[in-house]
Amino acid sequence: MTLSAGDKLGRYEILAFIGAGGMGDVYRARDTRLGRDVAIKVSHENFTERFEREARAIAALNHPNICQIYDVGPNFLVLEFLDGAPLLSAAEPAPLPLERALEYAEQVCEALDAAHLKGTFHRDLKPANIVVTKAGVKLLDFGLAKVAQRVASAVPSEVEETRSIELTHENTIVGTPHYMSPEQVEGKPVDRRSDIFSFGAVLYEMLSARKAFSGESAIAILASILHKDPPALAEAPEEVGRIVLRCLAKRPEDRFQTIAEVKRVLKQAAAAAVAKQPSVAVLPFVNLSADKENEYFSDGLAEDILNALVKMPGLRVPARTSALAVRGREQDIRGIAHALNVEHVLEGSVRRLGSRLRVTAQLIKASDGYHVWSERYDREMTDVFAIQDEISHGIVEALKLKLSGRTLRTRHTPDLEAYNLYLRGRHLSGRLNPESVRIAREYFQQALARDPNYALAYAEVGYLILAEAIWGLRSPRAILPEAEHALEAALRLDPSLPEAHAYLGCVRGFLAYDWAESERRFERALELDPAIASIHFSYAMHFLQPLGRLKEAEAEFKRASELDPLSHLTVIGLAENAYRRNDPHTAIVLSKKALELDATYYFSYWMLGLAYFLKGSVDDAVESVEQAVAFSERNAWVLASLSNLYSRAGRGEEAAAILAELEERAQRGYVAPGVFGIICLGQ
Repeated sequence: MTLSAGDKLGRYEILAFIGAGGMGDVYRARDTRLGRDVAIKVSHENFTERFEREARAIAALNHPNICQIYDVGPNFLVLEFLDGAPLLSAAEPAPLPLERALEYAEQVCEALDAAHLKGTFHRDLKPANIVVTKAGVKLLDFGLAKVAQRVASAVPSEVEETRSIELTHENTIVGTPHYMSPEQVEGKPVDRRSDIFSFGAVLYEMLSARKAFSGESAIAILASILHKDPPALAEAPEEVGRIVLRCLAKRPEDRFQTIAEVKRVLKQAAAAAVAKQPSVAVLPFVNLSADKENEYFSDGLAEDILNALVKMPGLRVPARTSALAVRGREQDIRGIAHALNVEHVLEGSVRRLGSRLRVTAQLIKASDGYHVWSERYDREMTDVFAIQDEISHGIVEALKLKLSGRTLRTRHTPDLEAYNLYLRGRHLSGRLNPESVRIAREYFQQALARDPNYALAYAEVGYLILAEAIWGLRSPRAILPEAEHALEAALRLDPSLPEAHAYLGCVRGFLAYDWAESERRFERALELDPAIASIHFSYAMHFLQPLGRLKEAEAEFKRASELDPLSHLTVIGLAENAYRRNDPHTAIVLSKKALELDATYYFSYWMLGLAYFLKGSVDDAVESVEQAVAFSERNAWVLASLSNLYSRAGRGEEAAAILAELEERAQRGYVAPGVFGIICLGQ
């Protein structure tokens, strides 16, 4: 039966044809009763009573990594509609990066484990039945092929005989046999260990971009499954390769016996692989110039080297915030490396004298203090970018990494004065207070006056305009066109600039409430560079949390923390996530941890106060928010929270004084209307 847009199956209205599946055609449809999109698989034949019964049993597998069956019709199934792409499709070409492959593998394991515990096996696990969505991996067709075959052949239910291989009259095989277990090939009874074999074949392909078993014909592939072992996985860590090959053992008793065991050993192997991954922390370079204000230049030079190395596959580099967090400590390299969880530390110095520049750099192995690589550069200032590139390449060669065709070159203007102004702006913008942000923006705009094609400077201007809205300094309606203009200019000049996409994602969501476009921008930013901690943080803080997607937000905050382990921002993001989950205890613990990392950040005191209030400790809440007011330079939002708490604590005069202050401030400039709403809630 062929359907067209507008046709109806009961309460389901057909929207579009998706494709042809093994059981029939697949359509996107609309559930008119519940108002949601669904996928409908229409069979060429009517279902039997037994098929319906077993399909409903599969529908009981309610798990976030299993595509849900919503309904069964006389000849159609109603499924969860998945907005994603099949594993190893053009959207996810193999080989996948190790971390991503193991992340997907863990989710597949969780889905299989949930099903196996209920006595249900997949029996047709392959990349085409694994879809990668925004929310994670989803398994399709869970057991349905087997159910259909059993019903059609009337095989008794207690006999788990397979009919996955079908021969036509020309003796050719219908279907894809690459992922079948030996017992399936031989038509023997199967159990959960058959799924483990298929899982191993899928993971092998994710990691290597090769099928574990191949041949010129389907018969040859089946013979390979029965009689040949796949080549060792040279692309993966040795322990991961051993795990995959054990999954692919010919005899079920030689494999792992449960998928839960596979998940456990894979997690252990993944942790060990990360520990062995080359890693380097780029410390702020020491300013040896006579002018101590040149610190902005030494910091900026080190940051640009860091940003180049972050793009290097296979190298883990803690982000700028963590590197700056160890500034001023005695240079105990071993202690710094331990705090940042790295094997190597790059330290250096910069001396500017007129147009001359001297840069020294040394890469130190933290465990024994051995200088793996060192160099001194005496050059003209015009060679500053060449110096950065040479240092980056020196580190890559010293750590025996492969460039894989990637460039480590930084994306800066050829105008040295514009670059100088940009570095001054970056040095100030990280201080997160209104006056520093105002001056930083002036520096970026001066850089653009010298070089109107400086994409990075446009991106930073857009970010600082956004910061004014976040702090409540100006009306979002007034700020929106300015921020969009700057960020769109950055992307016209450099469409592959991940920071600009992320900042625009913040703007479209936080200021314009266009959440669909916001998510597209964040996804593009992470696609361009998944190793930038601040993008993961912004995605969680300014997109996922406001939409209540707290589990996803927590994962993004944790990823940001892995990339930037000493950042107080990621910790306070996790604290806010706990607060939104109504978990004051965790929010308090994390807020205090954030304050240990930076005792001057107002938002940490503010969140601590809110968590105390959620716990019912009003006096502790007042004390913390009073500190937040001081460190925020009397930010209107924080003042409103304090007024609210004063009212609840019976301190009405102090609450009224804050209200009067904000009303007077509103006469002179902008105060967000929501500020007064917070005050009223406490009265």
